Amino acid sequence: MAITVNGRRYKDPKQPVVVVCVDGSEPGYIERAAEAGDAPYLGRILREGTSRLVDCVVPSFTNPNNLSIVTGVPPAVHGICGNYFFDPEVQAEVMMNDPKHLRVGTIFKAFQEAGARIAIVTAKDKLRALLGKDLRLGPCKAVCFSSERADKASVAENGIDGVMNVVGKPLPNVYSAELSEFVFAAGVRLMERDTPDLMYLSTTDYIQHKHAPGTPVANAFYKMMDSYLARLDALGCVIALTADHGMNAKHDRGGKPDVIYLQDLLDRWLGPGKARVILPITDPYVVHHGALGSFATAYLPTSDVASVIDRLKSMDGIEAALTRAEAASRFELPPERIGEVVVVSTRHKVLGTSLAKHDLSGLTEPLRSHGGISEQKVPLVVNRRTELPADHRLRNFDIFDVALNRVVH
Repeated sequence: MAITVNGRRYKDPKQPVVVVCVDGSEPGYIERAAEAGDAPYLGRILREGTSRLVDCVVPSFTNPNNLSIVTGVPPAVHGICGNYFFDPEVQAEVMMNDPKHLRVGTIFKAFQEAGARIAIVTAKDKLRALLGKDLRLGPCKAVCFSSERADKASVAENGIDGVMNVVGKPLPNVYSAELSEFVFAAGVRLMERDTPDLMYLSTTDYIQHKHAPGTPVANAFYKMMDSYLARLDALGCVIALTADHGMNAKHDRGGKPDVIYLQDLLDRWLGPGKARVILPITDPYVVHHGALGSFATAYLPTSDVASVIDRLKSMDGIEAALTRAEAASRFELPPERIGEVVVVSTRHKVLGTSLAKHDLSGLTEPLRSHGGISEQKVPLVVNRRTELPADHRLRNFDIFDVALNRVVH
């Protein structure tokens, strides 16, 4: 039996399929941990399974990419183009975590309607409602909960209660590696207990924002992950792993964030209040990044668009300055949910609004962040051999196609 979701055809899983989105896992993290001997299972997958570099969605942020992964299509189709946006319907800046903003059904919903059992565990609660949109929750149906609010999970809202007892771990701090470890521990326990047909595990990038590939803390994080993935493999699962985005150092030689403050810039160029800069990286967890990323969109008078773009293009640290139509076409974004101008900074720069509006007191290490084209390359790793043409361009949101349709059994 095959199921069609958003124009893509997926085969029934022959065994449990676990798709993992490792938040912020730029190329190099897995390899360095394997080389150090900290991730022997992942090292074996790199040698004997499938390992490719693929492209994530730009803006390379959490919400657009997780929703692309679970729908199999880009933001132009599903509508989620940031963690945060200016909603023209209510004329306000809002978080993009309400399921009403998602315009299509998920792969999970379609498989559930065909009789599959679903399990979704995400680190941060901001994704939970989007990932679980329209699922029938409950035992033998679907579970969908976050590490962040695992202690408050209920059958009515999450399809499961008593999560803390099921997982056997304390509630983790939202700013910790343990928030992601709870995701993996829950995944293993649910697979042992319920054997869901499709499982989705989504972590947080707390470690990746602070520690580069190959550093002791990063290797320890992937060592933890490695042990849980090996247990899922031993349970007979097909495991397919990718990332929502990469990560890069975004600081100057002195260790301070290297920022272009766009709102301040446009206020000087156009006059105060003429432009509104939106940073789609914005979410409730600013300790990671201070709301500084490499992608921004700006609302401004149409008559000023051409001159603003010309001036931005001439600046050091700007990789792209595009009109709404150009950005929507190039990055596959819904044009009505972005501003008149889209700005992408270079590899080691970030974009802010106004200097006075960013609280950077929580940044205890030199800034590492994401959002731009320079964070687009991410890994796609499968614990099986797959039939993939060597020259075929892959996206991270092809991962369910790879896991369900391309595995060599």
